[in-house]
Amino acid sequence: MRVISYNLRKHRAVDELHELVTARGVDVLCLQECDTTDIPDEIAGLKLADATRMNRLGLAVYARASAYRVGATVSLALKKSLHDRVLRPAHERVLGVRLHDIDDNRDFIVASFHAAPLTALNSLRRHQIKVALSELGQLGEGLPILMVGDYNYPVFKENLSQRMREVGFELSMSDSRTYTRYRFFKGYYDFATSIGFRIDDITTLPQGSSDHLPIQIDATLPGRVPHAAIV
Repeated sequence: MRVISYNLRKHRAVDELHELVTARGVDVLCLQECDTTDIPDEIAGLKLADATRMNRLGLAVYARASAYRVGATVSLALKKSLHDRVLRPAHERVLGVRLHDIDDNRDFIVASFHAAPLTALNSLRRHQIKVALSELGQLGEGLPILMVGDYNYPVFKENLSQRMREVGFELSMSDSRTYTRYRFFKGYYDFATSIGFRIDDITTLPQGSSDHLPIQIDATLPGRVPHAAIV
């Protein structure tokens, strides 16, 4: 399965999606900062599985209609930062979709995630990640989970990775930085967190009109992995 995660920077990069999906042979597309009132129902064979609705700029997940059937979906509002409370940029910060692989007759969960901005503390983002992964389990107990998106976590990533491993999840970073807008804030912001998947490769793609670079995740389902308790 090939997944692309892309923060569109307030919807500016939306016109790049068709070419991106076509050129890369994408199976699942996870978007952040997209105008959910102005996104197509279909992009080069990918069908819109669901999108958030509480804010104009939100999250969306697309899946290849010939390969997957869309099951239940869930959108979640996570603990808010001060930035969220004052400016209200986003209400829902994770969108999860249960997909059924038609050929393999297996279900799994894919989610698009957008953590609190850099004005918040890492501790808040860790809380958001923990709650998001825990709540995604309501789509199917014990199912493999792949959560991709903008984690806004440029420093102390090793600590986050260790915390994820302690509860059975694997944090995967791309091969090069994924954010380039500001001189002092360049770095790795877009990740993948998974359980039950083998991450074969994760690559940063060329930059378009967004300040985030899209990331491409190639993943497989090698076997069933039990969940540890998320604490």
